[in-house]
Amino acid sequence: MTTRCGFVALAGRPNVGKSTLLNHLLGRKLSITSRKPQTTRHNLLGIRTQGNAQVVYLDTPGIHLKRGEGRRGGPAKAINRYMTGQALHAVRDANVVVLMIEARGWTEADAAALREVERSAAPCICAINKIDRLRDKRALLPLIDDVRGRCDFCAIVPVSALRRDGLDALEREISARMPIGPHLFAADDVTNRPTEFFLSEIVREKIMRRLGDEVPHRVAVEVERFAAGSDVAEVDAVVYVERKSQKAIVIGRGGARLKAIGADARQDIEHLLGRQTMLRLWVKVKAGWSNDAASLKALGYR
Repeated sequence: MTTRCGFVALAGRPNVGKSTLLNHLLGRKLSITSRKPQTTRHNLLGIRTQGNAQVVYLDTPGIHLKRGEGRRGGPAKAINRYMTGQALHAVRDANVVVLMIEARGWTEADAAALREVERSAAPCICAINKIDRLRDKRALLPLIDDVRGRCDFCAIVPVSALRRDGLDALEREISARMPIGPHLFAADDVTNRPTEFFLSEIVREKIMRRLGDEVPHRVAVEVERFAAGSDVAEVDAVVYVERKSQKAIVIGRGGARLKAIGADARQDIEHLLGRQTMLRLWVKVKAGWSNDAASLKALGYR
């Protein structure tokens, strides 16, 4: 039997729904999500094998700035350069690129993402996401015409990642463009990341959802100890922030906020591990970690 296998980069501006799309394509929650932009920091590999085709998806950080530029025109922080680099490497090495935009219309941020996507020699599919938010689907027609004129997309597929609308059509377009070759992973593999990675990401997701706009982007989580007992698992994790004031915010009055974050995270961790879990969280200050190459490397940003 002829087999097909290839890499698909899910690309686009921040908060367009790439992680939600990956989760629903795989039929399980692999990538953390929140309403805040830049939730995804690493390229996350998700594997879907159906029959003779194995598609290796890469959920990427949002492409939002030119490399070397900050939000106000100054130098970008090391963490931002890392995230941008992750996305651009995935796009340039992929066999197929899926550029995601929103059904509400084309934006300048979409144009910036497209400029980077066009550097890849891979065929590109445009997925117009969040069509469930349109009362009248006929409103899609002008957008499809607009998108068609911006790039020679090999396909334009309207989808709702959240509702799973259009995902079968998207998968058909992707599978048809997978190169002939042996499968790179076992048929039941879903990812290549270790369990500790997902434990830290679960905790970070709950912080992103519990806190305001500024602190979550100055937070990193490191699992220091993971013991998967037969009945009870134990997880010790450190939440790193950059300033004492941020530490106080994460902990909350009397430790209430950290306790709530831990309770939220423990539920998801128990679902992931399939057993009762004892989760212990500490908050520590690591000044300037997001702009220090050595600190980023120590925290797994390689």
